[in-house]
Amino acid sequence: MVTKTAMISVVGRANSGKSTLVNRLTGDKVAIVSPKPQTTRNRIFGVFSYEDTQVILLDTPGFHKARTKLGDYMVGITKESILDVDAVFLLIEPVAGIGKEEEKLIELIKNSNAPAVLLINKIDTVRPDMILPVINTYSNIFKFDAIIPISAKKGDGTDELLKEIQKYSKPGPQLFPDGMTTDQPEKQIVAEIIREKLLICLDKEIPHGTAVEITKFSERGDEDNIIIDVDATIFCEKQNHKGMIIGKNGVMLKKIGKFAREDIERFMGAKVFLQTWVKVKENWRDSSSMIKNFGYVK
Repeated sequence: MVTKTAMISVVGRANSGKSTLVNRLTGDKVAIVSPKPQTTRNRIFGVFSYEDTQVILLDTPGFHKARTKLGDYMVGITKESILDVDAVFLLIEPVAGIGKEEEKLIELIKNSNAPAVLLINKIDTVRPDMILPVINTYSNIFKFDAIIPISAKKGDGTDELLKEIQKYSKPGPQLFPDGMTTDQPEKQIVAEIIREKLLICLDKEIPHGTAVEITKFSERGDEDNIIIDVDATIFCEKQNHKGMIIGKNGVMLKKIGKFAREDIERFMGAKVFLQTWVKVKENWRDSSSMIKNFGYVK
C-alpha cells in the first residue's frame, strides 16, 4: 500500500542517460532514447512504486547552451524542474573533469537547497579504477547526499539507488493511479516514438530540426481485434531535409514508419495502421507559436 511519495528531478547534460534511467526504473518506455543529444524536449513524469512509496521521476531535457527558442524552452524546463522537488539526481558520465553544463547545474542545485545525489552513469563503459577519480573530483566542489555509480543501460547500481530514493519519501497520498507509468497522453507518446525513429535513422542535424504532429488517432474493431489508425505529419526545416527523410522512392520514410509502427504496437498492445507525411516549416524552432503547437508548453 502506498503511504508515501517522492518527487525527484533527473538532470544532466545532453545524452547523459536520463531517459534510459527513467525507463529502467519505471519498467516501461515512458521516454524516447537515442544516441543523439537533446533527444528529450519536454519534462516527462515517470511513475513507479517501490515498497510503500510512489516515486515520480521528472525526466528533463539535456542541459545545453541554447541556440534557438526551442533550446531556450528546454533549458527553462530543466531549471524549473530543480525547484520544489524532494531531491535532485545529477547524472554524469564517468569522466574526472567537470564541464560547464555540470558546473551550471550544480550552481542551480545549490540555489534550490534541494538534497542532491550524484549518479555516475555508464560505469559499464570504463574500468572500475576510473570511478574513484570522478568521485573525488565532484566531492571537492559540492557535498552530495550520496554518490552512486550506476549503469542505467544494464541496471547496475539501481538497487542501491532505490534504497536511496526511500530517504526522500514523505507521507502523502498516491498521486497517480496504479499501473500508470507516465503523465504523457498516448497521442504524445506515439508522436515521440516516431521522432525517436527519425533520430535513429537520420544523420547529422536533420533530426534536431524535426517535429511530429499526430493528426489522427482513432480505434476501430472490437475488443478482441482493435486496430489503431494513426496519421502523423513530420515537419522539418528545409526542403532538402524533406527529400532525405523521404529517401529515394520513399525508402527512408517507409523504414522510419516500419520501426515506429512496431514500437507503437508494443506500447499500445494493439495492431496499428500508421500513415506518415512530411512537410517543411522553415525555422520552426524559432517560432513561439509552432513550438507551442507541437506541445512544448510549460
